Amino acid sequence: MLSGPSGVGKSTLCQKLLSSVPGLEFSVSFTTRPPRPGERDGVDYHFVSESGFRRLRSQRRFLEWARVDGQFYGTSKDQAAQALQRGADILLDIDTQGAEQVQKRFRDAVLIFVLPPGPASLRARHRRRGTDPRVRERRLKLAHQEVLGSKRYDYLVFNDRLETAFQDVKAIILAERCRSKRQIFRARKVLLAFRRAASG
Repeated sequence: MLSGPSGVGKSTLCQKLLSSVPGLEFSVSFTTRPPRPGERDGVDYHFVSESGFRRLRSQRRFLEWARVDGQFYGTSKDQAAQALQRGADILLDIDTQGAEQVQKRFRDAVLIFVLPPGPASLRARHRRRGTDPRVRERRLKLAHQEVLGSKRYDYLVFNDRLETAFQDVKAIILAERCRSKRQIFRARKVLLAFRRAASG
């Protein structure tokens, strides 16, 4: 799971990871916020009305959900289950509230927090985006809370240079795949072969 304040570059990192790490699938979240320029429904987010989101929530269709800066966000339970059945690793671009919910349900979930160089870089990023000044100030205030909570994460990645941050996150994913507990089924065949060779 990838978390970090708005404007830190999570979407760009996700795009680079998906194009370079085989077996990685992006979970397209549901949201009530309006699309930004260039965003596509069903690709970047599933854009729904607030009533539609509440209906999905009442049907328990979300793995997690949260309200962030006045808008709802949620991860599809069905989409995550289907990806896991295919044997894929799921990449979530998720806020700190949602990450906490997923971590409680899935102890094996890996939490990565992307840190900006500082508040000035976030402010500049929102200015370049053309974010409304009032919205920008709300997001910067929220970023302060999120950054202070980042110590609960398994990994911290500093996005002062995009390529370096990308390589760091990619390395974390590849290393986590090699953990003993995730390789146990594959390793059993090798161990069995060695036992047979030793006894024969």
